[in-house]
Amino acid sequence: MTAVVQSTPNFASQLVNGILAIQPLAHLAKQQARSMMIKRAESIGVYWHEEVKALRSREQAIDFAPEWEVDLVQIQDSQLVYPEYYLRSFHAYAEGNLGWQPAMEVEVAAYAVHARIWPEAGSQGDSRLRQSYHNVLKAKIPQEPRDILDLGCSVGMSTFALQSTYPQAQLTGVDLSPYFLTIAQYRTTHPRSSSTGESQLANRPRPIWIHALAESTGLPNCSFDLVSAHLIFHELPEQAAIAILHEARRLLRPNGTLGIMDMNPKSEIYAKMPPYILTLLKSTEPYLDEYFGYDLEQAIYKAGFARPEVTRNSARHRTLVAQVR
Repeated sequence: MTAVVQSTPNFASQLVNGILAIQPLAHLAKQQARSMMIKRAESIGVYWHEEVKALRSREQAIDFAPEWEVDLVQIQDSQLVYPEYYLRSFHAYAEGNLGWQPAMEVEVAAYAVHARIWPEAGSQGDSRLRQSYHNVLKAKIPQEPRDILDLGCSVGMSTFALQSTYPQAQLTGVDLSPYFLTIAQYRTTHPRSSSTGESQLANRPRPIWIHALAESTGLPNCSFDLVSAHLIFHELPEQAAIAILHEARRLLRPNGTLGIMDMNPKSEIYAKMPPYILTLLKSTEPYLDEYFGYDLEQAIYKAGFARPEVTRNSARHRTLVAQVR
C-alpha cells in the first residue's frame, strides 16, 4: 500500500518550504545535509576525504594542474548557454553542478545516499540500486540495444553500469556539467577499484561523452535503441522534463525504448518522512515539489510513447519503461 502524493505540498512540506525561504536557515540545512552524508559515507567504509584527495592529487599546491584544465577545455562546449533552472544551488553546493567540488564528490555522495535503501547494504547499496534498474530493463527489452544514450550521465557511474549490463553496446553520455564530464572521461581510463564494473570494461567500446542539454542534444534523429535517464527527473522543473521526453522520442529508433529510474513519489517513505529530514532533503533538491506534483507517466505518453510500465525497484524508487509509439 502506497501513499498518494498530492500535487499541492502538504502542511509539513509547506512549512519546510517556509523555513527554506529564509536564506540563513536554508544555508544551515544544506550544510547539515552535507555533514550527514560525509558521516554516513565514513560509517560504511567509503572515506569521503581520501577519495576526493585522490582526485585532487592532479592539482598543484594552489591552482588546478594543467591535466584537469586541459581535459575540461577539450570536453566543454564553450558556446553552450545554460538554462536558468540549472544555475540553481544543488546538493548543498552554491555553484550547483558547475564546479570541481561537486564533480569530485558526487561518487562518494552516491554511495552515502544509497547506503540505507536496503538493510545492511552499506557501500553496495548504490550498485544494487543500479542493478535493480537494469534488471527491469533486461526483463522489459527483449533485444539487447546496440546504441544507448545516458541522459544526465554525471560523472559516468550510470554509464559504466549500463555498459556492464550491455557490454557490446556503444554508450553515449550527455551532461550539462563539463566538470562532471571531465571526471567521467578520467574514469574511463582510471576507474575506481570499487566502482560498478568499470575495471572490466577495458576491451569494450569506450563511452562517448558530450557536453550538451538533455533537451537539445544536437544528436541525429533515430540514433539510439535505448535512452536511459537515471535519477535526473527529480532535479528538473516540469517544462524541462517534458522537453527532455520529446528529445528522447526524437533520438530513438522505431521500437526504441525509454528507461527512467527515479524517486517514487508514491512511496510511503517520503509521505512519512520526519519534517527535519524532509527539510534537509528539500534544501538540496530545489525541484522536488514540482517533480512530486506532476504526472510523469502521462507526460511520457504525450511525448509519443506507449503507456509506460512502472516497476518499484526499491522501497523508494521506481522504473518507468516505455516503447516508442
